[in-house]
Amino acid sequence: MAIHLRDNESIDSALRRFKRELHQHGVLEAARRKQRYEKPSDKRRRMQAAAIRRARRAARRRGDR
Repeated sequence: MAIHLRDNESIDSALRRFKRELHQHGVLEAARRKQRYEKPSDKRRRMQAAAIRRARRAARRRGDR
């Protein structure tokens, strides 16, 4: 992943763009997850919790409660 400096762009704004790109692609989250071994049962539990959060968020957007 590369970020090229634009004309008259400060380093701070380029760094902010780079961090935003990393966040959007999930690079940091993946690196944190792979730091340690995660048991399959823990991974399954995490994925189920994320699915529940997504479903609740979608229901809120639709107006269901």
